[in-house]
Amino acid sequence: MISISVPGYGALQLKYLVMDYNGTLAVDGRLLEGVSARLQQLSGQLELHVVTADTFGCVQNALDHMPCTVHVLPLGDQARAKENYIRNLGAEWTVAMGNGRNDRLMLAVAALGIGVILAEGACGATLAAADVVCRSIEDALDLLLFPQRLIATLRS
Repeated sequence: MISISVPGYGALQLKYLVMDYNGTLAVDGRLLEGVSARLQQLSGQLELHVVTADTFGCVQNALDHMPCTVHVLPLGDQARAKENYIRNLGAEWTVAMGNGRNDRLMLAVAALGIGVILAEGACGATLAAADVVCRSIEDALDLLLFPQRLIATLRS
């Protein structure tokens, strides 16, 4: 668990990290350099989940060595499916990261929603639903590894 007290924002008690894959952890289906080491480090504090439409069909191979649960979504209302995934885990204990339109509801319902802007960009509605927006997944994961950064961004 990661506990972070943010003045003027509140206390975060985080147990779960739920992430999108393409556009968040990966570009064109390829896991970005530096992500594996950060996820390994965070896996000692958080239960890791990747919930994805798997646009490029390679998430299982890319993450087979990682300590995380991978859930590939069926066709249909993927935004609602991601939201329900967060709710079933316990939204009040969850930090969510994503960039796509189908990530907007999970970022909104999570205790902490982090929007990520990589090469494919990010949906405006998703960024509006986020508590924090980062320019890379490394920066987003580092907010959890170095909580003072998150406190500096969210305090009021």
